[in-house]
Amino acid sequence: MTTMNVLIVEDESIVAMEIESYVKKLGYHVVDICSNAEDALAVARDERIDIALMDICIKGDLDGVETAELIKKAYPRTEIIFLTAHTDDYNVDRAITLDPVAYLSKPFNREELRIFLKIATQKVQGKTFNKKDIPHHIYLDEEFCYDTRNTMLFCCEEPLRLTKKESALMDILIANKNKVVATYTIENTLWPEKDTTPNTLRTLVRRLREKLKYRFVKTVNGQGYILTINQ
Repeated sequence: MTTMNVLIVEDESIVAMEIESYVKKLGYHVVDICSNAEDALAVARDERIDIALMDICIKGDLDGVETAELIKKAYPRTEIIFLTAHTDDYNVDRAITLDPVAYLSKPFNREELRIFLKIATQKVQGKTFNKKDIPHHIYLDEEFCYDTRNTMLFCCEEPLRLTKKESALMDILIANKNKVVATYTIENTLWPEKDTTPNTLRTLVRRLREKLKYRFVKTVNGQGYILTINQ
């Protein structure tokens, strides 16, 4: 297998070195580490970049989303993984228009990064993912599938680890797909013997959305949440 070239765009040197060390251990070749758009774009012009690990807040006039957009426009085959502390709606909405492989929050989960790097590699190599007729598997789209029997989420046929609460939330939403599930119902199902704050559920939903690349799960203000799929 051809070694994948990875570009790290991160302006915090300690974080960049941590990412570099882990990515190298996985067998990827780190072409360079850049702290700003100008340097990143220069590297992309001079080297074959298969995967770019992008922070949002970087030095210079352009942020990570703008930099990724320019890289994708010039080199469409480059796959983008956002790795950032900025998970606000503004930055997420901008980033997902580029269809990144993932949008992961810091501090990054190493296992999640490993899986999404593997998915990015498969995409670069042109692997296609076809829906399969498997009992208890519900396809959310061409990439995501949920195994209701084993409560497992797959992206591009790769299993994504869910916590017990994330699995329970996914089960509720899948069982009521394309229907609004009231916040009260979710809270009382997941935490039947415990009082929770509104932020407890919001945090859980955010973590699940991150693994779903911010697809499918929508907030219905004043009511609850809905998982929307075409099936």
